[in-house]
Amino acid sequence: TWDITKLKSNWRGLYFDLYVMLDIFSRKVMRWEVHVTETGDLAKAFIENAIIANGGARPDYLHADNGTSMTSKPVSQLLSDLHITDSHSRPHVSNDNPYSEAHFKTLKYCTVFPGNFSSIDEARAFCALFFDYYNNEHRHSGIGLHTPQSVHDGTARQIRERRQQVLDAAYAARPDRFRGRRPLAPALPGKAWINKPRPTIQSQETTGINQAA
Repeated sequence: TWDITKLKSNWRGLYFDLYVMLDIFSRKVMRWEVHVTETGDLAKAFIENAIIANGGARPDYLHADNGTSMTSKPVSQLLSDLHITDSHSRPHVSNDNPYSEAHFKTLKYCTVFPGNFSSIDEARAFCALFFDYYNNEHRHSGIGLHTPQSVHDGTARQIRERRQQVLDAAYAARPDRFRGRRPLAPALPGKAWINKPRPTIQSQETTGINQAA
């Protein structure tokens, strides 16, 4: 999923545009850029840069809201050429891009977020620090208190196993502290969805057959 948010400058009515692409499973920021405006051509270049920066890997789906840049001809044509399914929020539904919206809230409610920026270079410098922290140090509650990078590269599984070993040792030593209930490390994330498809009659029948079997 990707989106654009406004960053305030020190001058009234002047904003910088922050473009961010997220992997919704790991919550990792795959690419970010700050520009002085928002256009379809810049959005197209942003997506191309995201693919290049990640070794040419392309997502099967790319979700966005219905902003003019997201629905622009340059972006639509690019996604079609790359065989990426173009997904958009439903009309008049404000929370159909929840991962991007939640991420922007984390950014702007960060205690060190300056509120406004004196230049685009200052905005880019802050974002470079923030996104490095977010990917590699931030313990995300939505992914079992792991970092986005550890979930993305698969090391979160080993980290969870070590966490569980520590909890098991603590429980073995003092079960009374846990009222006899074995503590469990937070679970790793399962599937991630935006606009999860409703089950069809056929899938419901198949599920029923599997359960009966």
